[in-house]
Amino acid sequence: MARRQRPPAAVRAPGGSHIVELAPDSARPGGRILSVDGVAQSYVDMADPTYLHFDYVRRMASVIDAAAPRRQPVRALHLGGGGFTLPRYLAATRPGSSQVVVERDVALLELVRRELPLPRGDLRVHLADAREAIEAEPAASYDLVLADIFQAAQMPEHVASAEFAAQVARVLHPDGLYTVNLTDLPPLVYSRVQATTLRTAFPDVCLIAGRAMLRGRRYGNVVLAAARKPGRLPVARLTTHALRDPVAGVVLHGEALDRFVAGTRPMHDPRTESLGPPQSEVD
Repeated sequence: MARRQRPPAAVRAPGGSHIVELAPDSARPGGRILSVDGVAQSYVDMADPTYLHFDYVRRMASVIDAAAPRRQPVRALHLGGGGFTLPRYLAATRPGSSQVVVERDVALLELVRRELPLPRGDLRVHLADAREAIEAEPAASYDLVLADIFQAAQMPEHVASAEFAAQVARVLHPDGLYTVNLTDLPPLVYSRVQATTLRTAFPDVCLIAGRAMLRGRRYGNVVLAAARKPGRLPVARLTTHALRDPVAGVVLHGEALDRFVAGTRPMHDPRTESLGPPQSEVD
């Protein structure tokens, strides 16, 4: 009788400004949970990179799937690496894709590279700040930009402003799409402000979230998607994906999004002469 193999033990990254830990999922042999400061950030299935455990990751992947057919290579820029869940998904579903991942946390990156080997293919990793990295990229160089950037459980202001959104729009191909993960709590003021902020740089924006989130019942994730061209967002396909998800979601677009963001103003970079009034407002 074959001896049962023990699951891998949890490992912790030495040093760094955060506590980064990688633990096995006892319910799924290939599953690994990456946590930062005790908060689960990424889930990676080393046996099946198309398995997406978290609902917000599935919503971001739905933007990829709705925008580009399977097996069609794309040029993607990932702002925030985490466990490289979406880069692995793209490499598996669209072989030949050219991907750049920007991650600033050295300890996290070293742990992931050591314990969760990255997929083969055209995948480059830059140790850098997302804002500085995107400002250095040439115009119209990507089909997709995906952002999942957090510092102390919040999206840093310098990657949440209208000026940053303009940089994202600049590096996208005219048919390109942008998707970003947010965390929010009722009454979703931050999500409303961020949708308004994206509208300063993109003519087509939608919001994807679970029903409980939109009803103001819980803290959680909200995903935004944006396109450089009016009417470019595949809203019908995104809606189908959202409805079929195990955690059924809703897509707000057009007039529905207008109502959702009514009274909000976009975030902007702090002005150097100002010492810090609020950078966004709700009337």
